[in-house]
Amino acid sequence: MSNIGKAFENGKAFIPFITCGDPDMDTTAACVRAMVRAGADLIELGIPFSDPTAEGPVIQGASLRALRGGATTDKIFDLVRDLRRDVAAPMVFMTYANVVFSYGAERFMAACRDTGIDGLILPDLPFEEKGEFSEVCDRYGVDLVSLIAPTSANRVAMIAREARGFIYLVSSLGVTGVRSEIKTDLASIVKVIRENTDVPCAVGFGISTPEQARKMADVSDGAIVGSAIVRIIEQYGPSAPERVGEYVKTMKDAISLSKKGL
Repeated sequence: MSNIGKAFENGKAFIPFITCGDPDMDTTAACVRAMVRAGADLIELGIPFSDPTAEGPVIQGASLRALRGGATTDKIFDLVRDLRRDVAAPMVFMTYANVVFSYGAERFMAACRDTGIDGLILPDLPFEEKGEFSEVCDRYGVDLVSLIAPTSANRVAMIAREARGFIYLVSSLGVTGVRSEIKTDLASIVKVIRENTDVPCAVGFGISTPEQARKMADVSDGAIVGSAIVRIIEQYGPSAPERVGEYVKTMKDAISLSKKGL
């Protein structure tokens, strides 16, 4: 079992996302530590990119603020080194293929291994083209996390069978962002996933309230929340960590009440 699997060992996992460097690296580090103290099971660290096609306006804005503030991939690896002095929770990067290409895939994965990054999510990487990354990921012990969307249809089983770490189940069509209601029939997708792999799956995109998080955890192995957290950081800036921690605790408490998945 990879280190990511530890996030799912003690019940349903709560997985928060944060954009590194928004508004600065010190605030990012403080927010990550606050989230872990509040019960976060796995941390998604966003490496900002100038054209984040899967992101809605909230995370797009965070990426632009981080880049304007001087965030670089090297500085983010330094951030992870600092976090790993006292943060044991699994951590994964979410970024875009061009970020890895421009850094150099071999160099990027080696740095992930050396700093303690457990996995990588590339939302713009088609499943059919993942081979150019999966081989180097495997070589350095980094799980290349697969995404399954409502449009994956007859590809769900195929993607599930090759999954590593965990499966990111996209709740809705479109980009990231808060949604008032999630109507996708996720239970039927999870059923196919369960029939083809033991790798856990967590639902993301659009989740912002404790009730939504609990409902998503009811049908899967956990809930992923990004935009709602990024919005708190946008509002409170360097004073955000305490409020982020409070929010994460309410979400973790909610999914802890979730029933067992299918």
